[in-house]
Amino acid sequence: MYTRFSVTAVVAIALISMTAISVAQQPITIRAGTVIDGKGGVQRNAVITVEGSRIVRLGDGGAQPATYDFSRFTVLPGLIDTHVHIGNHFGKDGRASNAGETPAERALFDAETAYTVLMAGFTTVQSIGALTDVALRVAIARGQLPGPRLLTSTSSLQDASLTADQTRQFVKKAVADGADLIKIFASKSIREGGGQTLSDEQISAACGEAKAQGKRIWVHAHAASAVRASAQAGCTAVAHGSQVTDAEATLMAGRGTYFEPNIGLVSQNYIENKPRYLGIGNYDEVGFKFTEDGIPLKLSMFKMAIRHKDLKIIMGTDSVAGAHGQNAREIVYRVQVGGQPAMDAIVAATSLNAAALGLQGQIGSLAPGMEADLIAVDGDPLTDITALQRVAFVMKSGKVYRNVASSR
Repeated sequence: MYTRFSVTAVVAIALISMTAISVAQQPITIRAGTVIDGKGGVQRNAVITVEGSRIVRLGDGGAQPATYDFSRFTVLPGLIDTHVHIGNHFGKDGRASNAGETPAERALFDAETAYTVLMAGFTTVQSIGALTDVALRVAIARGQLPGPRLLTSTSSLQDASLTADQTRQFVKKAVADGADLIKIFASKSIREGGGQTLSDEQISAACGEAKAQGKRIWVHAHAASAVRASAQAGCTAVAHGSQVTDAEATLMAGRGTYFEPNIGLVSQNYIENKPRYLGIGNYDEVGFKFTEDGIPLKLSMFKMAIRHKDLKIIMGTDSVAGAHGQNAREIVYRVQVGGQPAMDAIVAATSLNAAALGLQGQIGSLAPGMEADLIAVDGDPLTDITALQRVAFVMKSGKVYRNVASSR
């Protein structure tokens, strides 16, 4: 499998890149049967005009010819995932342990993952990742590899023994390493019960230093106490929050904290791929029992959270090996099982996510002046959210990377 990818995918990548460049040199018009603009608006029979990497017009289509006719499809902004681990993959032995890989092998696996995620309609992702993300970020930005726009934390703070000053030094080091955001673990994994680990002082020090450095900060927090400390410290976002109650939801809403629950993909993926994880680190039988028990716990929490209409619930998957490219499952689960209105779920994965990344002026919505990140899906996700899993067309910054609409 690995050898096949290393030979064929590199050729495919080169061909796709050449095609994308040639298409992007000319103005492009896209006719859509339905446009969902990412901010709650819907238009019918609309035409989007793209010049270079930007949208220059969005309006009534009339009868004018179009470069791409998606009259039977829904067009919406490229989807955004605020929480992936793009470097996580199953190794040559099929396990989630990648010990012994060479840098070249890892780079090819990373390129494969990036391509897979882009083809699934996700044009921007935030990797709560590793230093190796930096080279991948640069290669994608230069157009050398097809992949989503990539932001990375480069590392994560997990050491609860650090002083407040050492915590601040960690933040400075991450910034120096090229981090787009800071990631800290304020609680244990859900596989270990999720109890708070970092002190309130450490959380405050990390969030304060991130602000001083002009960076956003994502906090892994399951325990209600860790969520409270993070919101009170002014952290950008809380991820997971499996033990959040109405009190923490109200606090986060009042403080403007983004909340990123992960309820529909990550735990399910671990269980589906249990043999590939079991025996690695805390992926033991006890951990899997916590994971299984956490699914209904998180679902109940999510149903509570969406009742707080002023809480900024964003869309992140925490995708790891086995889940990449299935990112839209999180959205589908939120709607079909969690009861979130489809439009709210779509806005969360587009314009609200863009705001959480500080990129609301560039991506996340379809409007003149915005980056031409857009996808076409087969069906209407407002009535059938699974349409987001039927991606027929992908454009990122005006370049076409996928177009199978003509065959449907």
